Amino acid sequence: MKPFTTRQIAIDAIILTFLFELLTVILRFGFSLESSRHTASTVGVLTMGLRIHHGYIGIAMIIAVWFFKSKPIVFAWILIMGIALFASDMIHHFMVLWPATGSPQFHLVYPY
Repeated sequence: MKPFTTRQIAIDAIILTFLFELLTVILRFGFSLESSRHTASTVGVLTMGLRIHHGYIGIAMIIAVWFFKSKPIVFAWILIMGIALFASDMIHHFMVLWPATGSPQFHLVYPY
């Protein structure tokens, strides 16, 4: 399998960002799920009240990708997923939620 080019990584990250955001919008607006209401009592307890955005996981993946430099395919996919998770979270909070609800709802802790 050929190594990914920078262009292919960018294209795949954009496509995956769109898919992550589509899923997030469906869950938020289609099923009326909100992390502050639906995960605060479970995940919020496990994280001691800290709210874990999927963008944080994306940043961790982007940092961790350097451990996989010797495996180009693994490196590329972890990088693509990390970029997509981070970009989707930023798009969701600042380009979707803020205009739709009047607040970006980007809280660092769960509101209790």
